[in-house]
Amino acid sequence: MPVLTHKRLGVNTLRNKQKGFTLIELLVVIAIIGLLASVVLLALNSARARSRDAKRLADVRQMSSAIELYVNDNGAYPATLGSLIATYMPSLPTAPTPVDGGCFGSNNTYVYSSTATSYTITFCLGASAGGNAPGTRQLINGNIQ
Repeated sequence: MPVLTHKRLGVNTLRNKQKGFTLIELLVVIAIIGLLASVVLLALNSARARSRDAKRLADVRQMSSAIELYVNDNGAYPATLGSLIATYMPSLPTAPTPVDGGCFGSNNTYVYSSTATSYTITFCLGASAGGNAPGTRQLINGNIQ
């Protein structure tokens, strides 16, 4: 009888060993999950950069529309963008952060200048966006150059 008990214990011991995962299997799964997570993070970073450039383009187009409305009402270009607040825009947009691509802290702003016959908004794109090359760009009288 003791021999049968010993054999039964051996069978039970083998069954218990087969129920779990080995350390190697767990490490392989963790490595695969880590690799997939890094690929997803890289894709998200490029999507964030594209969204910052889309915001920059939307901001300068919004300012351009407000300037054109100002000109229609007043017959001249505004001296500063501050003249547009309240009547034509709720507030002046600020360039998105963090800066990226060829944009640096000093050129990641919206700079407005005007003459009697034209206006210019200078801004920076981190990458190609909306058919525009990266780097410092200018919107002159409604056209991005």
